[in-house]
Amino acid sequence: MHDEQFQPDPVAVAILRASMLHVPFDGWGEAALVAGAADSGHDAAAVHTAFPRGAIDAIALHSRLADQSMVEAFLALPERPEKVHLTVRSLVLLRLEIAQPDKDAVRRALSLLAMPANAKLSAKLLYETVDSMWRAAGQRDTSFSFYTKRGSLAAVYSATVLAWLADNRGNLDGTVDFLDRRLADIARIPKITKPVRSVISAGERIANSLMLGLAKRHSR
Repeated sequence: MHDEQFQPDPVAVAILRASMLHVPFDGWGEAALVAGAADSGHDAAAVHTAFPRGAIDAIALHSRLADQSMVEAFLALPERPEKVHLTVRSLVLLRLEIAQPDKDAVRRALSLLAMPANAKLSAKLLYETVDSMWRAAGQRDTSFSFYTKRGSLAAVYSATVLAWLADNRGNLDGTVDFLDRRLADIARIPKITKPVRSVISAGERIANSLMLGLAKRHSR
């Protein structure tokens, strides 16, 4: 849950940020992380300490830092939307604006997360992102709606990420239009009927369909 303050290891953050220049060329792998470590004044041993599972740990940190930046950017807005659906819209677009400079890295990250061994992590990261959105929107209740809201937003956000990745115009105009259509349809998304147990499996299904679709699209 995101009630606890996220406090990442500063060395891991420094290595990750420096690695982002290398990921488009080297992919999410040891080469990019070691290069990022060198650029940020750390040795190769620091990579293994910061990211014990290698690239997948770096991808998870990248997603969580983007979640954190999204919430900070939303809270810093001079005027925040009053209506919940406009708040959610604002948060989704902020999340994508933050990711825009690293679009190729995000595409490569999703391809790695598509691997069966990473299915649970991909679902967990997706859940963390939509949970951050709803909490920033002030929706912190733990009633039945807690799970239905997150399940619905996970579906909308996943589809919007795919639309964003497919849009090569260099801006978010097409993605904004797509998101607005999906938010208009959100009431028609079926509700989850078994909250605690089903939210995890629903998240995995959504994430798996997202990752598998992306993997097929970019493996051609």
